[in-house]
Amino acid sequence: MNGHEIRDNRHLVAWRDFLDGCRQTASQANSLLPSGHLTRINGLVMEASGLKLPLGSSCRITPIGGSSIEAEVVGFHGERIFLMPSEDVYGLSPGARVVALDIPAQPPRVGLPSPARRRSIDRAKLVPVGESLLGRIIDGAGRPLDRLGPLRAKFLRPLESRPVNPMSRAPIKEPLDVGVRAINALLSVGRGQRMGLFAGSGVGKSVLLGMMARYTEADVTVVGLIGERGREVKEFIEQILGEEGLDRSVVVAAPADVSPLMRLQGAAYATCIAEYFRDQGRHVLLIMDSLTRYAMAQREIALAIGEPPVTRGYPPSVFARLPQLVERAGNGADGGGSITGFYTVLAEGDDQQDPVVDAARAILDGHIVLSRTLADAGHYPAIDVEQSISRAMVNLVNPAHLEHIRRFRSLFARYQRSRDLISVGAYAAGSDPQLDQAIAIYPRFEELLQQSLSQRAGFAQSVTELFALFGAEP
Repeated sequence: MNGHEIRDNRHLVAWRDFLDGCRQTASQANSLLPSGHLTRINGLVMEASGLKLPLGSSCRITPIGGSSIEAEVVGFHGERIFLMPSEDVYGLSPGARVVALDIPAQPPRVGLPSPARRRSIDRAKLVPVGESLLGRIIDGAGRPLDRLGPLRAKFLRPLESRPVNPMSRAPIKEPLDVGVRAINALLSVGRGQRMGLFAGSGVGKSVLLGMMARYTEADVTVVGLIGERGREVKEFIEQILGEEGLDRSVVVAAPADVSPLMRLQGAAYATCIAEYFRDQGRHVLLIMDSLTRYAMAQREIALAIGEPPVTRGYPPSVFARLPQLVERAGNGADGGGSITGFYTVLAEGDDQQDPVVDAARAILDGHIVLSRTLADAGHYPAIDVEQSISRAMVNLVNPAHLEHIRRFRSLFARYQRSRDLISVGAYAAGSDPQLDQAIAIYPRFEELLQQSLSQRAGFAQSVTELFALFGAEP
Protein backbone atom coordinates (compact mmCIF):
# COMPACT_ATOMS: atom_id res chain seq x y z
CA MET A 1 0.00 0.00 0.00
CA ASN A 2 1.16 3.51 -0.68
CA GLY A 3 0.87 6.41 1.75
CA HIS A 4 -2.43 7.68 0.37
CA GLU A 5 -4.10 4.28 0.72
CA ILE A 6 -2.95 3.98 4.34
CA ARG A 7 -4.30 7.43 5.22
CA ASP A 8 -7.65 6.59 3.61
CA ASN A 9 -7.99 3.34 5.54
CA ARG A 10 -9.25 4.34 9.00
CA HIS A 11 -8.68 0.85 10.43
CA LEU A 12 -5.01 0.89 9.48
CA VAL A 13 -4.66 4.42 10.84
CA ALA A 14 -6.24 3.39 14.16
CA TRP A 15 -3.91 0.39 14.50
CA ARG A 16 -0.87 2.47 13.56
CA ASP A 17 -1.77 5.06 16.23
CA PHE A 18 -2.27 2.23 18.71
CA LEU A 19 1.19 0.82 18.01
CA ASP A 20 2.71 4.31 18.30
CA GLY A 21 1.01 4.68 21.70
CA CYS A 22 2.39 1.32 22.82
CA ARG A 23 5.87 2.34 21.71
CA GLN A 24 5.61 5.65 23.58
CA THR A 25 4.32 3.97 26.76
CA ALA A 26 7.13 1.41 26.69
CA SER A 27 9.73 4.15 26.28
CA GLN A 28 8.52 5.88 29.46
CA ALA A 29 9.04 2.77 31.60
CA ASN A 30 11.77 3.01 34.24
CA SER A 31 13.99 -0.05 34.42
CA LEU A 32 15.46 1.03 37.75
CA LEU A 33 13.66 0.73 41.08
CA PRO A 34 14.56 3.71 43.29
CA SER A 35 14.51 2.82 46.97
CA GLY A 36 15.53 4.24 50.33
CA HIS A 37 14.97 3.51 53.98
CA LEU A 38 12.76 4.82 56.77
CA THR A 39 14.58 6.99 59.30
CA ARG A 40 11.92 8.54 61.53
CA ILE A 41 8.23 8.49 62.43
CA ASN A 42 6.94 11.60 64.17
CA GLY A 43 3.22 11.46 64.77
CA LEU A 44 1.47 11.25 61.42
CA VAL A 45 4.57 11.97 59.32
CA MET A 46 7.36 9.60 58.34
CA GLU A 47 10.82 10.61 57.14
CA ALA A 48 12.83 8.67 54.60
CA SER A 49 16.24 9.14 53.03
CA GLY A 50 18.11 7.62 50.13
CA LEU A 51 15.72 8.56 47.34
CA LYS A 52 14.45 11.72 45.71
CA LEU A 53 10.81 11.88 44.65
CA PRO A 54 8.55 14.71 43.51
CA LEU A 55 5.67 15.98 45.62
CA GLY A 56 2.60 13.76 45.40
CA SER A 57 4.51 10.61 44.45
CA SER A 58 3.40 7.26 45.86
CA CYS A 59 5.67 4.93 47.80
CA ARG A 60 5.47 1.50 49.34
CA ILE A 61 7.09 0.87 52.72
CA THR A 62 8.05 -2.74 53.35
CA PRO A 63 9.14 -3.71 56.89
CA ILE A 64 11.17 -6.83 57.58
CA GLY A 65 8.79 -9.74 57.94
CA GLY A 66 5.65 -7.62 57.70
CA SER A 67 3.09 -6.46 55.19
CA SER A 68 3.77 -3.32 53.21
CA ILE A 69 1.79 -0.07 53.38
CA GLU A 70 1.37 2.78 50.92
CA ALA A 71 2.36 6.38 51.54
CA GLU A 72 2.52 9.65 49.63
CA VAL A 73 5.20 12.33 49.51
CA VAL A 74 3.81 15.46 51.17
CA GLY A 75 7.02 17.46 51.62
CA PHE A 76 10.80 17.35 51.73
CA HIS A 77 13.69 19.06 53.49
CA GLY A 78 17.19 18.68 52.10
CA GLU A 79 17.86 15.00 51.47
CA ARG A 80 14.85 13.89 53.53
CA ILE A 81 11.36 13.38 52.21
CA PHE A 82 8.20 13.48 54.33
CA LEU A 83 5.66 10.72 53.82
CA MET A 84 2.03 10.51 54.89
CA PRO A 85 0.72 6.95 55.21
CA SER A 86 -2.65 5.90 53.81
CA GLU A 87 -2.87 2.95 56.23
CA ASP A 88 -1.98 2.07 59.81
CA VAL A 89 1.73 2.40 60.62
CA TYR A 90 1.88 -0.10 63.49
CA GLY A 91 4.64 -2.64 62.95
CA LEU A 92 7.03 -0.37 61.06
CA SER A 93 10.61 -0.36 62.26
CA PRO A 94 13.65 1.85 61.59
CA GLY A 95 15.35 1.06 58.33
CA ALA A 96 12.26 -0.29 56.60
CA ARG A 97 12.66 -0.22 52.83
CA VAL A 98 10.88 2.58 50.96
CA VAL A 99 10.25 1.88 47.27
CA ALA A 100 8.91 4.40 44.77
CA LEU A 101 5.76 3.28 42.98
CA ASP A 102 5.72 4.11 39.31
CA ILE A 103 2.35 5.54 38.30
CA PRO A 104 1.01 3.16 35.66
CA ALA A 105 0.00 4.88 32.49
CA GLN A 106 -3.39 4.13 31.02
CA PRO A 107 -2.77 1.49 28.33
CA PRO A 108 -3.37 2.58 24.74
CA ARG A 109 -6.63 1.54 23.11
CA VAL A 110 -7.39 0.97 19.46
CA GLY A 111 -9.36 3.87 18.01
CA LEU A 112 -8.82 6.16 21.01
CA PRO A 113 -6.20 8.90 21.37
CA SER A 114 -3.34 8.30 23.75
CA PRO A 115 -3.84 9.94 27.17
CA ALA A 116 -1.92 13.15 27.72
CA ARG A 117 1.09 12.94 30.03
CA ARG A 118 2.77 16.23 29.15
CA ARG A 119 2.14 18.05 32.42
CA SER A 120 3.06 16.98 35.93
CA ILE A 121 -0.64 16.87 36.87
CA ASP A 122 -1.16 14.23 34.15
CA ARG A 123 1.31 12.00 35.98
CA ALA A 124 -0.64 12.11 39.23
CA LYS A 125 -2.17 9.03 40.77
CA LEU A 126 -4.62 7.31 38.41
CA VAL A 127 -7.98 6.06 39.69
CA PRO A 128 -10.63 3.89 38.00
CA VAL A 129 -13.69 5.61 36.48
CA GLY A 130 -16.51 4.48 34.20
CA GLU A 131 -20.06 3.18 34.01
CA SER A 132 -19.20 0.15 36.13
CA LEU A 133 -18.95 2.41 39.21
CA LEU A 134 -22.72 3.13 39.21
CA GLY A 135 -24.38 1.45 42.18
CA ARG A 136 -21.03 0.79 43.88
CA ILE A 137 -19.55 1.89 47.21
CA ILE A 138 -15.79 2.47 47.17
CA ASP A 139 -13.11 4.02 49.35
CA GLY A 140 -10.73 6.88 48.59
CA ALA A 141 -8.28 4.58 46.79
CA GLY A 142 -10.87 2.99 44.49
CA ARG A 143 -11.23 -0.25 46.45
CA PRO A 144 -14.79 -1.65 46.72
CA LEU A 145 -16.45 -1.62 50.14
CA ASP A 146 -19.74 -3.29 49.16
CA ARG A 147 -18.30 -6.82 48.69
CA LEU A 148 -19.70 -7.02 45.16
CA GLY A 149 -16.43 -7.96 43.53
CA PRO A 150 -13.91 -5.88 41.58
CA LEU A 151 -14.93 -2.67 39.84
CA ARG A 152 -13.98 -3.79 36.30
CA ALA A 153 -13.46 -0.17 35.27
CA LYS A 154 -12.25 0.30 31.69
CA PHE A 155 -10.77 3.76 32.14
CA LEU A 156 -8.22 5.41 34.42
CA ARG A 157 -8.13 9.12 35.17
CA PRO A 158 -5.70 11.35 37.12
CA LEU A 159 -6.85 12.08 40.64
CA GLU A 160 -6.09 15.77 40.12
CA SER A 161 -7.43 17.53 37.05
CA ARG A 162 -6.25 20.48 35.02
CA PRO A 163 -7.77 23.86 35.87
CA VAL A 164 -10.78 24.70 33.71
CA ASN A 165 -10.61 27.84 31.61
CA PRO A 166 -13.38 30.05 33.06
CA MET A 167 -14.17 31.44 29.61
CA SER A 168 -15.00 27.96 28.33
CA ARG A 169 -17.67 27.26 30.96
CA ALA A 170 -21.32 27.45 29.99
CA PRO A 171 -23.38 29.94 32.07
CA ILE A 172 -25.83 28.78 34.74
CA LYS A 173 -29.22 29.27 33.10
CA GLU A 174 -31.27 26.09 33.63
CA PRO A 175 -32.88 25.28 37.00
CA LEU A 176 -32.25 21.89 38.59
CA ASP A 177 -35.12 20.09 40.30
CA VAL A 178 -33.84 18.78 43.65
CA GLY A 179 -37.21 17.51 44.89
CA VAL A 180 -37.29 19.79 47.97
CA ARG A 181 -40.07 22.38 47.96
CA ALA A 182 -38.34 25.09 49.99
CA ILE A 183 -35.25 24.99 47.76
CA ASN A 184 -37.10 24.76 44.45
CA ALA A 185 -39.50 27.60 45.25
CA LEU A 186 -37.38 30.05 47.25
CA LEU A 187 -33.71 29.09 46.71
CA SER A 188 -33.72 27.83 43.14
CA VAL A 189 -30.55 25.96 42.17
CA GLY A 190 -29.24 25.87 38.61
CA ARG A 191 -27.32 23.19 36.77
CA GLY A 192 -23.64 23.75 37.39
CA GLN A 193 -24.16 25.75 40.57
CA ARG A 194 -22.19 25.07 43.76
CA MET A 195 -24.17 25.42 46.97
CA GLY A 196 -23.11 25.19 50.58
CA LEU A 197 -25.21 23.56 53.28
CA PHE A 198 -24.26 25.24 56.58
CA ALA A 199 -25.37 23.69 59.86
CA GLY A 200 -24.19 22.36 63.19
CA SER A 201 -24.13 18.70 64.10
CA GLY A 202 -27.41 16.81 64.34
CA VAL A 203 -29.58 19.34 62.48
CA GLY A 204 -30.50 17.13 59.52
CA LYS A 205 -27.85 17.76 56.87
CA SER A 206 -27.45 14.12 55.86
CA VAL A 207 -31.19 13.50 55.65
CA LEU A 208 -31.67 16.55 53.42
CA LEU A 209 -28.80 15.44 51.18
CA GLY A 210 -30.33 11.98 50.93
CA MET A 211 -33.64 13.48 49.82
CA MET A 212 -31.91 15.46 47.09
CA ALA A 213 -29.96 12.38 45.97
CA ARG A 214 -33.18 10.35 45.65
CA TYR A 215 -35.46 12.96 44.11
CA THR A 216 -33.15 14.99 41.87
CA GLU A 217 -33.57 14.93 38.10
CA ALA A 218 -29.80 14.70 37.54
CA ASP A 219 -28.54 11.80 35.43
CA VAL A 220 -25.88 10.64 37.91
CA THR A 221 -25.36 11.28 41.60
CA VAL A 222 -21.89 11.12 43.17
CA VAL A 223 -21.80 11.10 46.96
CA GLY A 224 -18.59 11.76 48.89
CA LEU A 225 -18.83 10.85 52.59
CA ILE A 226 -15.66 12.40 53.97
CA GLY A 227 -14.75 12.14 57.65
CA GLU A 228 -18.14 10.86 58.78
CA ARG A 229 -18.72 8.16 61.36
CA GLY A 230 -18.59 4.63 59.97
CA ARG A 231 -22.07 3.92 61.25
CA GLU A 232 -23.43 6.95 59.42
CA VAL A 233 -22.02 5.68 56.12
CA LYS A 234 -24.13 2.51 56.21
CA GLU A 235 -27.21 4.34 57.52
CA PHE A 236 -26.94 6.96 54.76
CA ILE A 237 -26.75 4.30 52.06
CA GLU A 238 -29.42 1.91 53.37
CA GLN A 239 -31.94 4.20 55.06
CA ILE A 240 -31.55 7.61 53.43
CA LEU A 241 -30.28 6.96 49.91
CA GLY A 242 -32.11 3.65 49.40
CA GLU A 243 -31.86 1.14 46.56
CA GLU A 244 -33.53 3.48 44.06
CA GLY A 245 -31.05 6.26 44.73
CA LEU A 246 -28.06 3.92 44.82
CA ASP A 247 -28.72 2.46 41.35
CA ARG A 248 -27.70 5.70 39.65
CA SER A 249 -25.18 6.82 42.26
CA VAL A 250 -21.55 6.32 43.13
CA VAL A 251 -20.65 6.51 46.82
CA VAL A 252 -17.07 7.29 47.88
CA ALA A 253 -16.67 6.71 51.61
CA ALA A 254 -13.65 7.85 53.62
CA PRO A 255 -14.84 7.68 57.25
CA ALA A 256 -13.26 9.39 60.22
CA ASP A 257 -11.10 6.42 61.23
CA VAL A 258 -9.01 6.42 58.04
CA SER A 259 -5.87 8.49 57.59
CA PRO A 260 -6.15 12.18 56.68
CA LEU A 261 -4.51 11.39 53.34
CA MET A 262 -7.32 8.99 52.46
CA ARG A 263 -9.91 11.62 53.40
CA LEU A 264 -8.27 14.09 51.02
CA GLN A 265 -8.12 11.47 48.30
CA GLY A 266 -11.76 10.51 48.90
CA ALA A 267 -12.95 14.07 48.21
CA ALA A 268 -10.70 14.36 45.15
CA TYR A 269 -11.82 10.93 43.89
CA ALA A 270 -15.53 11.80 44.17
CA THR A 271 -14.89 15.00 42.20
CA CYS A 272 -12.85 13.04 39.64
CA ILE A 273 -15.75 10.61 39.06
CA ALA A 274 -18.16 13.53 38.65
CA GLU A 275 -15.79 15.11 36.10
CA TYR A 276 -15.73 11.90 34.08
CA PHE A 277 -19.52 11.75 33.79
CA ARG A 278 -19.62 15.48 33.00
CA ASP A 279 -17.19 14.93 30.14
CA GLN A 280 -19.59 12.26 28.81
CA GLY A 281 -22.33 14.92 28.56
CA ARG A 282 -24.20 13.85 31.73
CA HIS A 283 -25.75 16.15 34.32
CA VAL A 284 -24.21 15.18 37.66
CA LEU A 285 -25.24 15.97 41.22
CA LEU A 286 -22.16 15.98 43.46
CA ILE A 287 -22.83 15.74 47.20
CA MET A 288 -19.84 16.29 49.49
CA ASP A 289 -20.35 15.63 53.19
CA SER A 290 -18.46 17.40 54.47
CA LEU A 291 -16.14 20.17 53.29
CA THR A 292 -15.16 20.89 56.90
CA ARG A 293 -13.75 17.37 57.39
CA TYR A 294 -11.77 17.83 54.18
CA ALA A 295 -10.29 21.05 55.55
CA MET A 296 -9.49 19.34 58.85
CA ALA A 297 -7.67 16.54 57.04
CA GLN A 298 -5.53 19.06 55.19
CA ARG A 299 -4.89 20.86 58.49
CA GLU A 300 -3.66 17.63 60.10
CA ILE A 301 -1.21 17.02 57.27
CA ALA A 302 0.00 20.62 57.09
CA LEU A 303 0.61 20.91 60.83
CA ALA A 304 2.36 17.54 60.89
CA ILE A 305 4.96 18.66 58.31
CA GLY A 306 5.58 21.93 60.15
CA GLU A 307 3.37 24.48 58.38
CA PRO A 308 2.53 27.33 60.79
CA PRO A 309 -1.12 27.97 61.77
CA VAL A 310 -2.39 31.43 60.86
CA THR A 311 -6.18 31.51 61.36
CA ARG A 312 -7.66 29.76 64.39
CA GLY A 313 -5.21 26.89 63.99
CA TYR A 314 -5.67 26.54 60.21
CA PRO A 315 -2.53 26.76 58.02
CA PRO A 316 -2.64 28.74 54.75
CA SER A 317 -2.66 25.58 52.61
CA VAL A 318 -6.16 24.75 53.85
CA PHE A 319 -7.62 27.89 52.30
CA ALA A 320 -5.63 27.21 49.12
CA ARG A 321 -6.99 23.66 48.75
CA LEU A 322 -10.65 24.55 49.26
CA PRO A 323 -11.13 26.60 46.06
CA GLN A 324 -9.05 24.09 44.10
CA LEU A 325 -11.53 21.36 45.03
CA VAL A 326 -14.72 23.42 44.62
CA GLU A 327 -13.73 25.00 41.30
CA ARG A 328 -13.52 21.56 39.70
CA ALA A 329 -17.32 21.40 39.82
CA GLY A 330 -19.59 23.50 37.64
CA ASN A 331 -20.64 23.52 33.99
CA GLY A 332 -18.59 22.21 31.14
CA ALA A 333 -18.53 23.65 27.65
CA ASP A 334 -21.71 24.84 25.94
CA GLY A 335 -23.95 21.89 25.12
CA GLY A 336 -22.00 19.55 27.43
CA GLY A 337 -22.55 18.14 30.87
CA SER A 338 -22.58 19.81 34.27
CA ILE A 339 -21.70 19.19 37.91
CA THR A 340 -24.07 20.68 40.46
CA GLY A 341 -22.30 20.57 43.81
CA PHE A 342 -23.77 20.53 47.32
CA TYR A 343 -21.09 20.88 49.99
CA THR A 344 -21.97 20.58 53.65
CA VAL A 345 -20.06 22.84 56.01
CA LEU A 346 -20.09 22.13 59.72
CA ALA A 347 -20.62 25.34 61.66
CA GLU A 348 -19.19 24.40 65.06
CA GLY A 349 -21.56 25.60 67.74
CA ASP A 350 -23.61 27.18 64.93
CA ASP A 351 -20.81 29.74 64.54
CA GLN A 352 -21.21 31.25 61.09
CA GLN A 353 -17.87 33.09 61.40
CA ASP A 354 -15.75 29.95 61.57
CA PRO A 355 -12.76 30.29 59.17
CA VAL A 356 -13.86 27.36 57.02
CA VAL A 357 -17.46 28.63 57.01
CA ASP A 358 -16.33 32.10 55.97
CA ALA A 359 -14.01 30.77 53.25
CA ALA A 360 -16.67 28.41 51.89
CA ARG A 361 -19.27 31.18 51.82
CA ALA A 362 -16.94 33.28 49.66
CA ILE A 363 -16.12 30.61 47.05
CA LEU A 364 -19.58 28.99 46.69
CA ASP A 365 -22.50 30.21 44.58
CA GLY A 366 -24.87 30.45 47.51
CA HIS A 367 -25.58 28.83 50.86
CA ILE A 368 -28.45 27.15 52.67
CA VAL A 369 -28.42 27.56 56.45
CA LEU A 370 -30.10 24.97 58.66
CA SER A 371 -31.39 26.30 61.98
CA ARG A 372 -31.12 24.30 65.19
CA THR A 373 -34.09 26.22 66.60
CA LEU A 374 -36.29 25.03 63.74
CA ALA A 375 -34.96 21.48 64.04
CA ASP A 376 -35.73 21.40 67.78
CA ALA A 377 -39.27 22.57 67.01
CA GLY A 378 -39.84 19.64 64.64
CA HIS A 379 -39.69 21.80 61.52
CA TYR A 380 -38.22 19.71 58.69
CA PRO A 381 -36.30 20.57 56.62
CA ALA A 382 -34.95 23.12 59.09
CA ILE A 383 -34.00 25.67 56.39
CA ASP A 384 -33.60 29.24 57.63
CA VAL A 385 -34.91 31.11 54.59
CA GLU A 386 -33.83 34.52 55.89
CA GLN A 387 -30.14 33.57 56.14
CA SER A 388 -30.03 31.46 52.97
CA ILE A 389 -29.40 32.74 49.46
CA SER A 390 -28.87 31.42 45.93
CA ARG A 391 -26.61 33.76 43.96
CA ALA A 392 -27.55 32.37 40.54
CA MET A 393 -31.31 32.51 41.06
CA VAL A 394 -31.70 35.80 39.14
CA ASN A 395 -30.68 34.02 35.92
CA LEU A 396 -32.87 30.97 36.55
CA VAL A 397 -36.41 32.22 37.18
CA ASN A 398 -38.73 34.75 35.57
CA PRO A 399 -39.45 38.22 37.06
CA ALA A 400 -42.87 37.15 38.39
CA HIS A 401 -41.25 34.32 40.36
CA LEU A 402 -38.64 36.71 41.76
CA GLU A 403 -41.36 39.14 42.82
CA HIS A 404 -43.24 36.45 44.74
CA ILE A 405 -40.02 35.36 46.45
CA ARG A 406 -39.44 38.98 47.48
CA ARG A 407 -42.99 39.22 48.87
CA PHE A 408 -42.55 35.93 50.73
CA ARG A 409 -39.28 37.07 52.32
CA SER A 410 -40.72 40.47 53.25
CA LEU A 411 -43.81 39.10 54.98
CA PHE A 412 -41.86 36.26 56.59
CA ALA A 413 -39.26 38.66 58.02
CA ARG A 414 -41.97 41.06 59.22
CA TYR A 415 -43.66 38.24 61.16
CA GLN A 416 -40.38 36.99 62.67
CA ARG A 417 -39.46 40.48 63.95
CA SER A 418 -42.83 40.83 65.66
CA ARG A 419 -43.13 37.24 66.84
CA ASP A 420 -42.64 38.04 70.53
CA LEU A 421 -45.28 40.80 70.48
CA ILE A 422 -47.76 38.48 68.78
CA SER A 423 -47.13 35.56 71.16
CA VAL A 424 -47.77 37.66 74.32
CA GLY A 425 -50.78 39.41 72.81
CA ALA A 426 -49.20 42.87 72.81
CA TYR A 427 -49.97 43.52 69.15
CA ALA A 428 -53.31 45.13 68.28
CA ALA A 429 -54.75 44.01 64.97
CA GLY A 430 -55.00 46.81 62.42
CA SER A 431 -51.92 48.72 63.57
CA ASP A 432 -49.77 47.44 60.68
CA PRO A 433 -51.59 46.21 57.54
CA GLN A 434 -48.51 44.37 56.26
CA LEU A 435 -48.07 42.59 59.59
CA ASP A 436 -51.77 41.69 59.59
CA GLN A 437 -51.29 40.08 56.19
CA ALA A 438 -48.21 38.23 57.45
CA ILE A 439 -50.11 36.90 60.50
CA ALA A 440 -52.97 35.68 58.33
CA ILE A 441 -50.77 33.90 55.81
CA TYR A 442 -48.00 32.60 58.13
CA PRO A 443 -49.53 29.09 58.71
CA ARG A 444 -49.46 28.58 54.92
CA PHE A 445 -45.83 29.74 54.90
CA GLU A 446 -44.95 26.95 57.30
CA GLU A 447 -46.83 24.40 55.19
CA LEU A 448 -44.79 25.45 52.17
CA LEU A 449 -41.47 25.19 54.01
CA GLN A 450 -42.14 21.79 55.60
CA GLN A 451 -41.92 18.48 53.79
CA SER A 452 -41.87 14.84 54.85
CA LEU A 453 -39.00 12.50 54.00
CA SER A 454 -41.07 10.35 51.66
CA GLN A 455 -42.59 13.27 49.76
CA ARG A 456 -41.16 14.60 46.50
CA ALA A 457 -41.95 18.14 45.40
CA GLY A 458 -41.11 18.90 41.77
CA PHE A 459 -39.92 22.27 40.57
CA ALA A 460 -43.14 23.19 38.73
CA GLN A 461 -45.28 22.03 41.67
CA SER A 462 -43.20 24.06 44.15
CA VAL A 463 -43.48 27.24 42.05
CA THR A 464 -47.24 26.73 41.67
CA GLU A 465 -47.68 26.41 45.45
CA LEU A 466 -45.64 29.59 46.00
CA PHE A 467 -47.82 31.55 43.57
CA ALA A 468 -50.98 30.09 45.15
CA LEU A 469 -50.05 31.67 48.50
CA PHE A 470 -50.73 35.06 46.97
CA GLY A 471 -53.66 33.99 44.79
CA ALA A 472 -51.71 34.04 41.53
CA GLU A 473 -50.83 31.56 38.80
CA PRO A 474 -47.38 31.00 37.31
